[in-house]
Amino acid sequence: MGFLAASTSITRYRIVEEVPQELWAEILDRLLRNVFKDIDEGAEERSFGWTCFDNMLDTAWQTAPPEKGEYLTFSLRLDTRRIPAAVLKKHCQIALEQALEHMKEQGKKFLSKEQKTEIKEQVTLRLRARTLPIPAYFDVVWDTSKNLVYLGTTQAKIQELFEELFSQTFDLNLEPQNPFFKALNLLGEERLKDLEEAESTVFV
Repeated sequence: MGFLAASTSITRYRIVEEVPQELWAEILDRLLRNVFKDIDEGAEERSFGWTCFDNMLDTAWQTAPPEKGEYLTFSLRLDTRRIPAAVLKKHCQIALEQALEHMKEQGKKFLSKEQKTEIKEQVTLRLRARTLPIPAYFDVVWDTSKNLVYLGTTQAKIQELFEELFSQTFDLNLEPQNPFFKALNLLGEERLKDLEEAESTVFV
């Protein structure tokens, strides 16, 4: 989801550590080390990495640099191949029947569990190679003056992927700014147990 769209969902993070000054000169190099790699011509199930905020196809930041005033901007791109379950089931059944017919010609009657597993894996790889990956991108805005990072989604799986890749790229850890962490920052670590045991109140 892009921040330039008419509406978007946002997850806000705080950077836990103090950002080293030398990091600012390394931003583009670090992004390029973890850049998105295209899988259109392969059979991989998914690929993810950083790409340009202004153009999701630009993995060299030729369209625009990540620096925009006091902000750093880039996007997390995730391409995923999805084979419909009905399509996979159909082609697995065809392959199993063909394999069984071939075995009958050799005087055998059954396929082993290992053979069935291998056939399914082969069919999956063949179908993946014929399926175009579905692209998705999620904008990232880093407020360098406040050490806050905004991600353009609230999907839990994308959040987890983003947090891991951000930490791997910049050697920094993110803390979600949800009500739990906001309360913990205000009350202190000594109230952690109280927060973990707190239960919601129904007012109706």
